Parts: sequence; structure tokens; C-alpha cells
Amino acid sequence: MSSATAVLADSYGRVRESVLHVTRGLTADQLSYRVDGEANTIAWLIWHLTRVQDDHVADAMGAEQVWTARGFAQDFGLPFPPSATGYGQSADEVAAVQGVSVDQLVAYHEAVCARTLEFIAILSDDDLDRVIDTSWDPPVTLAVRLVSVIADDLQHVGQAAFIRGVIERL
Repeated sequence: MSSATAVLADSYGRVRESVLHVTRGLTADQLSYRVDGEANTIAWLIWHLTRVQDDHVADAMGAEQVWTARGFAQDFGLPFPPSATGYGQSADEVAAVQGVSVDQLVAYHEAVCARTLEFIAILSDDDLDRVIDTSWDPPVTLAVRLVSVIADDLQHVGQAAFIRGVIERL
């Protein structure tokens, strides 16, 4: 493993640890708590950050997403098409992420994290330089996409931690 892929693996591991920490012991009511009627919930934030990671890594691999390949889409039973990642969803759609348990969220995140780490382990520095999205200027390399997902994941897990802190003070 190169130093670059080692840093990526460490970063995704830190996201995983944060997801485990922020969700530990939460009830269904706590997972769906909203600071106000338009706010995201912990359940939605963890689902969304995991969906985006799954979507982007699967795309980079040219593989089916864990969400559909391992039956998580069916198990979660959300009222969205299987392709939904949460991007651009409305407050009503955020509220629809209900009835999922900590165990379900963690199992899905663990599966996506494991796949991400397996993928990173086989990458070379040359792989990281490969352009994977030409719709941006400049075009996006695999390294940039993987770092972008880490940044997005850390923001969302931080938001979930904030909400958990609010809940613990109620």
C-alpha cells in the first residue's frame, strides 16, 4: 500500500469510527429527532453519507452498489428508488427515513466501509491519477473523488454528532 492509499484507508477508517461512536445506543426516536421541522435527522445523515460513499466507490469500481447487491435497499424499505442517495432531498424526504435501527445503519455502513477499504488496498498511485469524471473542469481524478467523499462524510457525521449532543441535553 502506498502512502497515499494508506492515508485514504486511515481516513475512511476514521469515518467508520465516528459513525459507530455517534450512533451507539441511540433509539429509533433519537435517530429520527429533528432540531426543527426542516432539519436533518441522525438516521438520514448516516444513511446519506453511506449512500454517497457506496454510490461513488461502486461507480469508481464499475460495480453494483452494496445498497442493492446485498439487499440493504429492500431491508431498509425506504420510499425512494434504489438509486436515491439523499442528494437534494426535501425536508419531507428526510423525514421519510424512519423505522431504521442503529443496527441496520451500522451494518450498511460497515459493509460499505469494508468494500471501500478493499478497493483502496488494490490501488496504485497511477490508479489515483485516473480521470473518472469529465463533467467537471478540471476533470475529477479517482484521488479527488475519494477525498471528496471523505470530506462529505466527515461533515455529515459531525452534524450527526451535534444532533446527538442536542438530544443528550434535552
